[in-house]
Amino acid sequence: MEAVLWILAAVVFMEAFSWAIHKYIMHGVLWKIHKSHHVHTKGVFELNDVFTAFFGGSAIVLILLGLPALDYRFWLGCGITLYGMLYFVLHDVLIHKRLKWFGRPKGKFLRAITDAHRAHHSTKERDDAVSFGLFLVPKRFYRK
Repeated sequence: MEAVLWILAAVVFMEAFSWAIHKYIMHGVLWKIHKSHHVHTKGVFELNDVFTAFFGGSAIVLILLGLPALDYRFWLGCGITLYGMLYFVLHDVLIHKRLKWFGRPKGKFLRAITDAHRAHHSTKERDDAVSFGLFLVPKRFYRK
């Protein structure tokens, strides 16, 4: 049970942390890297993927540090990994169609996530973007 709580805590933390990093760092001092995500590119990868490598690397380090004792570091790393997997499926596959696995979402929550992210991409500039989280979607994006 303790492991499940550590995993859930990491997922919740990652959403809050990702929102803050996205809003204040990616749309701030590291905009030159993140900008690649806001403009159409031909390749499979974009410079912005370096952020994914950073978060993935952090999860791997935590898992390896916590592996001998299966302590909280291991479970936090698993939670970060779970968040990353959810992020990949929702953001990269469902929203951006980097892999063509799903059609247009039908559920209210998934449509709200998609609409909020599209609103975020409605500007190609650093400023004036909205909705920086993935799961925390402003109410105005939920359709009736």
